[in-house]
Amino acid sequence: MSVDAMLSSIKNLGSTAVEIIQTRLELFSSDIQIGWQRLLSVLVLVIITLFSLLFGLVLLAILIVVLYWDSHRVFVLSLMTGSFLSIGILLALFVRAQINAIPRLFEASLGELAKDRDHLT
Repeated sequence: MSVDAMLSSIKNLGSTAVEIIQTRLELFSSDIQIGWQRLLSVLVLVIITLFSLLFGLVLLAILIVVLYWDSHRVFVLSLMTGSFLSIGILLALFVRAQINAIPRLFEASLGELAKDRDHLT
């Protein structure tokens, strides 16, 4: 085998390695972009939802307390407090479950890198 053939083979190997690295970096980049888009959209929805729900619940609580002010104000305030705390706990558990269900950020890229490593060995 001549020196030119060896150099050509090394160049081809280097070119293939650079192409593989470029593809993996593009995968990492798209994974990061998708992750950020999901995170931002979820955060915006959570903020809007929480604001709307909390404002509505406060107004509802004020309305109910005003309606029962003369007869059962302590009972109604206790009931409203218990309701708000229960709803808050349930929503916190739901958010925790949703956060645990989010897929790993570089799952596809790590899978491709594992395949590359297997092919090289």
